[in-house]
Amino acid sequence: MQAKKPVKEKIQHPVVAVERGWKDYLGECLLIVFSVILALVVTEFINNLNEKNRTAEILRELKDEITENKKNETEQYAYHLQVLKNIDSALSNQALAEQFISNGEIHLKPIAPDGVIYHDLNDAAWQVAKQNNIFAKIDFETYALLNDIYNNQQRITNSEDKIAQMLLSFDSRKPENLRTTLILLRENYHAWDVDRAPHLLELYQQAINILSKY
Repeated sequence: MQAKKPVKEKIQHPVVAVERGWKDYLGECLLIVFSVILALVVTEFINNLNEKNRTAEILRELKDEITENKKNETEQYAYHLQVLKNIDSALSNQALAEQFISNGEIHLKPIAPDGVIYHDLNDAAWQVAKQNNIFAKIDFETYALLNDIYNNQQRITNSEDKIAQMLLSFDSRKPENLRTTLILLRENYHAWDVDRAPHLLELYQQAINILSKY
């Protein structure tokens, strides 16, 4: 029989307990508080930066839209002035007037060869600006200017429906009402389009100048 090996006794190492004072706990608490505050500050800074960049982007898009609308309205204003001349010609020339309305049918080409309105005036960037509450980032005068622009622009856009409603009425097609129909058509162009166009073009330029600073 083999002799049993003696069992080694485990050596018990002394446990060293580190005593921590209140200053150590206070330091840790202050470090945690500082880390939280720093994280909040950094997060707020990043959010503000992103919001500032988004605001600048929206205002640039708004400026581009207004610039394009100004170009389109300049061309449309010239077109509508020509339409008014065509209406005046028809009022003084019976043969031309009868080309406009003949046998109860309306032929727009002799008066407005490219349609009632010449261009669409867009408002997509304006809608995005309103959805993003961009007006909290600009002064009241700029907001009032933009609001005025798009209200006038909408009235010009609505002129197509207003004029179409008049021309599609039964009375407008009667031969005996031909002159009256032409006069009403001229007044509609003046009221909805031509008379407001010069002021709108001035407002466009004011807005472009202001938005270029953002």
